Amino acid sequence: MAGIYIHVPFCTQRCVYCDFYFVTTATTYSPYVDALVNEIDHYGAKHISEEPIRTVYFGGGTPSLLKVADVQRILLAIENSFQLELEELTFEMNPEDGSHDYLSGLRDAGIDRLSIGVQSFYDRDLEFMNRSHNAEQAESVVETVRAAGFDNFSIDLIFGIPGQPPEYWAANLEKAARLDVPHVSTYGLTIEPETPLFKMVRNGKVTAISEEDHADQFRFTIGYMVDAGYEHYEISSFAKPGHRAVHNHAYWSHTNYLGFGPSAHSFWWRGLPARRWVNVKNLRQYEGLLSGRTTPVEMEEHLDLDTLANEHIMLRLRTEDGLDMNFLESQYGLDLYEERVDDLAWLESEGFIEPIRNNRVKLTLDGKIMADMVTSKLMIG
Repeated sequence: MAGIYIHVPFCTQRCVYCDFYFVTTATTYSPYVDALVNEIDHYGAKHISEEPIRTVYFGGGTPSLLKVADVQRILLAIENSFQLELEELTFEMNPEDGSHDYLSGLRDAGIDRLSIGVQSFYDRDLEFMNRSHNAEQAESVVETVRAAGFDNFSIDLIFGIPGQPPEYWAANLEKAARLDVPHVSTYGLTIEPETPLFKMVRNGKVTAISEEDHADQFRFTIGYMVDAGYEHYEISSFAKPGHRAVHNHAYWSHTNYLGFGPSAHSFWWRGLPARRWVNVKNLRQYEGLLSGRTTPVEMEEHLDLDTLANEHIMLRLRTEDGLDMNFLESQYGLDLYEERVDDLAWLESEGFIEPIRNNRVKLTLDGKIMADMVTSKLMIG
């Protein structure tokens, strides 16, 4: 079973922290949709018989800038090009786009899950991040989403915002729980190169929070959300029972996926070497290549078994289920006891992983905070 990711590269303005590919100057989206349909048709002809499609995810950018008719056309192209066994069809949206008519149109088109970029329920935070919605819209969209027939949706919240009073973050989590949001993704604010936030920090206009404060907020998040009845099933993800994200879980399981749109990534593994490729990071170039029926691939790499094993370790350690060392050996040929027995013993003695049972490695709370370090200890090569 495979997944499809659609990258919609349009935004009304730039958030200070964002390093995804987007444009804010597009006045029409028709050329993009034309190109996207051509790309879907091309890969459908190549992969239709290999694996059925289990999930589709519209990300961005801001997919909710598209008209419902555009979404319908894209979904029809997918339906015509692939064998579908859909379990989840997710659509990212901004709160200000959540009118009842628009959401009802998405529901009628087949979208069954929404991912809403709330980020904060406080105007101060939203203004700092240069978000295009306000606090009132962030809260009211939850009611509108439910009224439009969606009982499966997620909101994103960001912690570690410079200058944010600690009580704001606690109140953000409290509001998400009080609104009974089925799924919450919490992300620590990262300062990525070439973003406005990076320049603000570099120029001394903003002071990033300390690593200790960042870790404390993460610890608090886990404790609060678990106490509120959410399953902490992945480092950044909390879900009420029955509302885990199927598409994201597929990424963490090393499942094949096809990415469509400018800058989109794809991964396909049917025999060695596995392939990963990335589309051009330029909307006009993407549209031009596909208008001439040329694939818009900018970079392609072949992945050997050792590389795949390292990726599997990194992905599985993020999850509640952890890393199954028996599967790692049978699927990737890596015996972690043989290669990393001393590191496993050290990580367990220092409290970064739970005592190993049934050959499964799981992170403790401290291990989740130090996940990058734990992962590097267990990777090979």
